[in-house]
Amino acid sequence: MRWCVSIRCMRTTLDIEDDVLQAAKELARYEGSTAGKVISRLARNGLTQPLNGEKTKTRYRNGVPLFPSRGDIVTMEHIQKIMDEEGI
Repeated sequence: MRWCVSIRCMRTTLDIEDDVLQAAKELARYEGSTAGKVISRLARNGLTQPLNGEKTKTRYRNGVPLFPSRGDIVTMEHIQKIMDEEGI
């Protein structure tokens, strides 16, 4: 198992469209990186952006309000910390 900075990375198998993989490989070669790191960075950027520029309208999923992005990926550790702090 590999370790990345201060978080644990894991290997998994994904189906990635050929054109996306090719673009990631080219970008990785240009940046002196790896396709995996490029795809991780691009996915992280996409997951931390507000959807369709909607910053003020409250969106709901399954009746639960979705909070606007703060630029971080929310993990179960984040949620547990908040619950512990609030005594939930």
